[in-house]
Amino acid sequence: MPSTYNCLTYHLVFSTKHRAPLITYEVREPLYRYLGGILRSESGTLIEIGGVQDHVHLLAQLKTTQAVADILRVLKCNSSKWINDGALLRERFAWQTGYSAFTVSNSQIDTVRRYLNRQAEHHKQTTYRDEVEALCRKHGVEFDAEHFDE
Repeated sequence: MPSTYNCLTYHLVFSTKHRAPLITYEVREPLYRYLGGILRSESGTLIEIGGVQDHVHLLAQLKTTQAVADILRVLKCNSSKWINDGALLRERFAWQTGYSAFTVSNSQIDTVRRYLNRQAEHHKQTTYRDEVEALCRKHGVEFDAEHFDE
């Protein structure tokens, strides 16, 4: 009997375009709920979400049939459209082109959850760029400073 067993947990990070501080207190919770709903509609599971005014972090489990790039495209496209169509902000909302995605061992889920819940405190001491660079280094991913701001 053929079977497939998996546990695909990802730490996903993406920023607003030009890192504009558009994820205000009023927008944050509705946006987080909407992103969770998008994941559920794509058969994913949102474990935790956090962030600050210019970026979000999601800890999510995905199915083997889901490409990370496809999920990120749907998350970013649908959520920016939802914000703009709903006139939740005075200015146009957009996400930056790229994203970061790192796999998370089941034994590290609680650690990543705590990290996501402390984003406001964390970013009093570090920039988004430094954070992404550190995550890349920790996961053995080459950080490309030349294309970081695209």
